[in-house]
Amino acid sequence: MRIGIVILPDQRWSESQRRWRQADEWGFDHAWTYDHLGWRDLVDGPWFDSMATLTAAATVTSRIRLGTLVASPNFRHPAAFARQVTALDDVSAGRVLLGLGAGGIGFDSAVLGGETLPPRQRVDRFGEFTELLDLVLREDGVTWRGDWFAAVDARNNPGCVQQPRVPFVVAANGPRSMRLVARFGQGWVTTGTGEDDLTSWWDGVGQLCARLDQTLDAAGRDPATVDRYLSLDSAPAFSLSSADFFAEQVARAAALGFTDVITHWPRASSWYAGDEAVLVDVATRLLPELRTA
Repeated sequence: MRIGIVILPDQRWSESQRRWRQADEWGFDHAWTYDHLGWRDLVDGPWFDSMATLTAAATVTSRIRLGTLVASPNFRHPAAFARQVTALDDVSAGRVLLGLGAGGIGFDSAVLGGETLPPRQRVDRFGEFTELLDLVLREDGVTWRGDWFAAVDARNNPGCVQQPRVPFVVAANGPRSMRLVARFGQGWVTTGTGEDDLTSWWDGVGQLCARLDQTLDAAGRDPATVDRYLSLDSAPAFSLSSADFFAEQVARAAALGFTDVITHWPRASSWYAGDEAVLVDVATRLLPELRTA
């Protein structure tokens, strides 16, 4: 089991760099940050750009993989975003994991003044976003036009360090977005289906795993070629509420076939509120054992 951690971009770099260095030194397999212009009740507080944050993180770490959880077409264009991804992959010497999703209906979908799209249209747009991003990261001189995006002679020189491009970790719960996993994804990430009690949440996660299996089978895709990431803290209980609880949640994810789990660095209040001492305990005492389980 590989274990990752999310570090929200809500601190100045002079403060947050300690966390990125520490995650690398502790031996976490991957570290992520949110790709938003503002997020939930933190929208009025400090918030920093994900790609700049990850680029800075690449310069103070040496082995940990770095990712967006998740980038979306709410405010990104594939041709421009591809340049940022290529630069980050270069600075990090090929350590990027590119989490991609359809985008929600919060601050990001409204801040640029556009209309808030219903779910079906968001998935339509996400499909085009993913297809064009895939093309521009793999090929030079892409000209392409869809209903949502267009590109004219978009360049990718020198291309990604990771070939043929950085791995896509596609967020998907529904049938159409899961087909994007089967077509473009080297990984799948889910937050579950939003149930209010822990047992029901895990039942929902199991159902999503079965849906992915069916989707991959229908597409003729070997399940072993798609890594499976679970965001543990989308459950109705914070995974780092105690070290024992974290170990239990990792074991449940492994039993469902997940290759990777993701937790969050505890915060003082609001989302992911918890005691940083629990993270230290997990990282120093349990992480080596859990990673080899």
